[in-house]
Amino acid sequence: MSALEPTDPQGLDRSDPLVAGLAALAADAPAGLLDRVAARWVRVDAAVGGVYVAMTDQGVAYLRTGQDEDEFVASFRGRFARPLLPGGTPPPALRRALETGRPTGVRLDLRGLRPFEDAVLRAAADIPRGEMRPYAWIAERIGRPKAVRAVGTALGHNPVPLLIPCHRVIRSDGRIGQYVFGTPAKERLLRMEEVNLDEVGTLAAKNIHFVGSDTTGIVCFPTCHNARRITPAHWHGFRTLVQAESAGYRSCRHCRPGADVS
Repeated sequence: MSALEPTDPQGLDRSDPLVAGLAALAADAPAGLLDRVAARWVRVDAAVGGVYVAMTDQGVAYLRTGQDEDEFVASFRGRFARPLLPGGTPPPALRRALETGRPTGVRLDLRGLRPFEDAVLRAAADIPRGEMRPYAWIAERIGRPKAVRAVGTALGHNPVPLLIPCHRVIRSDGRIGQYVFGTPAKERLLRMEEVNLDEVGTLAAKNIHFVGSDTTGIVCFPTCHNARRITPAHWHGFRTLVQAESAGYRSCRHCRPGADVS
């Protein structure tokens, strides 16, 4: 039997004590009350296939793929301990965000995250489409340079992957690392965003993790849009940021390399 049964014509899950209590009120509940205490789910096509998305009155709270309806509802309830009801048609902004990888106009509900997790996800959200940053970059940016493993754990628990692009965070050695939807999905997403993973891998094999231009004196991460403008005659590779700085280069203001490669 479906996890959403028994339901009424409006799709309310009356097996949930909270929903049943609201339905039993003698008078109609105030407008919007149900949406403040329960979330609603929709299914949307995305680059990784069909995804289930849970939305509260504050925004998108949870997103997962590789599950059916019942599994998603159970997963959401296990994590958030609140009712989840069918939500009808996905909002157009959500459809566009999942198709393009640009979550403009989509509100997120990140309540319940610990401060460290919140900081990690907000840093990841700033990574532009088509670019990548190492886990150490996030750790450095949030003021916890030694917490690289904890950063990876926080990204692994990202409640809204695709909308917060944790697939753009990779290992400091150039390997793409793990992903909540699996490494093949991560690679597919990055290639769809026109990230040259083959070039990144080739550079990493040569211990090159930063690239600089001798005309501008700027050093970048290899996938930075400024790095892609460097012509071969003026291109220089570096293993560490310290090495680049010692050679007189300064950090790019766009990609802001600040975490050294151990």
